[in-house]
Amino acid sequence: MIEVEIDDDAWSIVVDVEDRVHEAAALALNEAGLVTISLSDDETVADLNQRFRDKTGPTNVLSFPAADSARPFLGDVILAFGVCSREAAEQGKTLADHLSHLVIHGVLHLRGHDHIEDAEAEAMEALERTLLAKLGLKDPYQFRDDPDQRP
Repeated sequence: MIEVEIDDDAWSIVVDVEDRVHEAAALALNEAGLVTISLSDDETVADLNQRFRDKTGPTNVLSFPAADSARPFLGDVILAFGVCSREAAEQGKTLADHLSHLVIHGVLHLRGHDHIEDAEAEAMEALERTLLAKLGLKDPYQFRDDPDQRP
């Protein structure tokens, strides 16, 4: 089960936003459990980022894994509208496509994937690329990997 909470009405600019979130989360979950995805604002995410990560300001996506005793619930993913929309514009992609990527990214964190070490990052990014291709979306890392391809 995937629960989608829209806490910031600004997300309504994404056509069929709940369906898009469900589709991306379901791919990343691969029937591994239950999650809640919250589409929120920068202020809320900044507060959570400060309280739980001791980092100032908002970030695009945060994942909060649940305790093992809460299984099959894996945890919560929360996205900040302002950060996500700015990143999408800077990267020359639609907010809808960026949202799909970040939902997959956040859910993969709940499933235990990480990108702290280079090998972990490569494995996680490869999985993200595979899942996004199933949605018909481009490689989100192509511009980082090939600066000549930037929009």
